Amino acid sequence: MKRVRRGDLTGSAEAMRHWRYIALHTVTAAAFIFLLQRYALSASLDSSLLWALTFGGCAAGLAYMQSNR
Repeated sequence: MKRVRRGDLTGSAEAMRHWRYIALHTVTAAAFIFLLQRYALSASLDSSLLWALTFGGCAAGLAYMQSNR
């Protein structure tokens, strides 16, 4: 099995890594905030989902900005 270095990736493979990083960052942030709100702070389900969506969107924006540097 051949290891692929970052410089060896083609344009579409590099873009796939880019979007995978953003998606992972978004899902992780949303799950963390949802669990924190729902179970640690005993918030309602609606409120927890709204905060998870908000923080997930913010995390996606930050990850997008960082990946374009």
